[in-house]
Formats: sequence, C-alpha cells, structure tokens
Amino acid sequence: MENFADRLIDRIKETTPICVGLDPHFGQIPDFLITESKTKGEAVLKFNKGIIEAIADLVPIVKPQIAFYEALGLDGLRAYSETVQYAHEKGLLVLGDCKRNDIGSTAEAYARAHFENEDFEVDALTVNPYLGSDGIKPFVERCEKNGKGLFILVKTSNESSHEFQDLNTGVNTLYQTVAKKVDEWGKGSVGEHGYSSVGAVVGATYPQEAKLLRELMPKSLFLVPGYGAQGGGAADIKPCFDSKGLGAIVNNSRGIIFAYEKDPKYLPQDFAQAAGDAVEAMKADLESVL
Repeated sequence: MENFADRLIDRIKETTPICVGLDPHFGQIPDFLITESKTKGEAVLKFNKGIIEAIADLVPIVKPQIAFYEALGLDGLRAYSETVQYAHEKGLLVLGDCKRNDIGSTAEAYARAHFENEDFEVDALTVNPYLGSDGIKPFVERCEKNGKGLFILVKTSNESSHEFQDLNTGVNTLYQTVAKKVDEWGKGSVGEHGYSSVGAVVGATYPQEAKLLRELMPKSLFLVPGYGAQGGGAADIKPCFDSKGLGAIVNNSRGIIFAYEKDPKYLPQDFAQAAGDAVEAMKADLESVL
C-alpha cells in the first residue's frame, strides 16, 4: 500500500493543509436532524454526511474524535463506523482520533481494531506514547508494512500540558525526549516526499515550542490542534511547516462543523454550506502566512 505521508501530501497539494475534526457535540446538532431521526446516532450520521459532502473536495482529511461516538453507546459507534466509511467513499483520508495506547497483546489488539477491522479501519490514528516503545511498536509496524499513519502526542495544545510535557528530564524537557523518539520511530516509513508516516501532535498554542520541534523532527508530519476555538492563529502555526508550506495539517473542529451557529445569515438547515464557507475562510487565513 502507498505510503500514508505521500498520500496525505499529494492531497494537500490538491487542496489545503486543513483537517476537519468531526466532533459532533450532540447539543449542537441542528434540531431538525434530531427530530427526523430515530436515534441519536442516526442524527449524528446525517450531520456528518452533510459536512463531508460540503468539504470533501476542499480538504484532504477528516478526524472523527471517537469519544463523542462512544458517549452514545453502540448506536454512536455505528455512526462512527459509517462516518469513516462514508468519508472514504467521498475520497477523504480518515484520521481516527482515539489516542490509543497499551503494551503487548493489548497494543496489538488496538492496532488491529483501528487498522485492520473493516468496521473501524482508518488511514491514521492518534496514539499516546506514555508507556514507551513497546506500546508504539504494533502501530509503527503497520505504518511500515501496511501504509498506515500515526500522530503521536508530543506537545499538546491544552493549557495544562506543561504539567508533564515540560518537565525537565535532566537533559531536556519530556516533550523534547518524546520528539526524538518519534523521529527515531519514523525512520522506517519515510516516503518519496521526504516525510514519515509516523507524525506528531504539536499544538498551535505553543509556536515557540513548535519551532524547536520542527528542528527535532524534520521528517515528521505534524497534526496541529488548537487553531481557532483554543486561541491559535495562522501566524502561530507557521513554524510547523517547511519552506514549501508542507509538513503539517491544521485541525479545526467546532469552528467548521458548527460554523452555522456563529453567523445569523445561516439557518440550521444551512449547516453544511456554513462548514464549506468556514473551510474557505480558514484556507485564505493559512495562505496569508504560508
């Protein structure tokens, strides 16, 4: 299978380095979708399909956050599965935001669940490196052999990330130590564009740290959360990219999928159009600095 990093970069070149997060906070789903649906999961799926149809030709990848689907039980997991499959049908790459991690046979089972089981199979996955190399190995192996991708938590966008990630190890910070391991884990899956399928999560809210991390992980794709709702702006994400405007994807979830709530010109029935318009506005914003 073709290298994930190459597939993603090819799509970025055709569109824009934007990742749309499909985080369906149920309280923000338009009422008319809930009324016409038999279950909460069905309403979420209808909402997601509308968003996907509106943005499929505009972005390379979507990122469903599995927690919002798990919160709805089995009905929600069906919606997650069908969302993943529908996004693939529309030509989108899918990044499962599941932050999985464990060791041994459990890590192997997680890797099979999200990279090989047809119900949940995605192109890439977010993972947590806290348990060390043996918790990452099963995922990395599938990047090298099966064309899958990873985004490993390194320096996250949340305010309290410093509590652990900024701790001094005696040599450098913990997030710098993790970054060096990510660079090492990714050496076996570098594609033709020069980037590895083993990438890193680097928050837009920490631009100075991002500049350092780009130096430590020159071949790693960055998934950049924190743009928009969490306070990160276009100028903040610039250090995540290379001189060609490649090397990263910038995630925006609520700012795109619930854009209809922010402008009175949109009715609830216009939620998909509002999402497409929000992508176009974000694209213009990123192009102003890249």
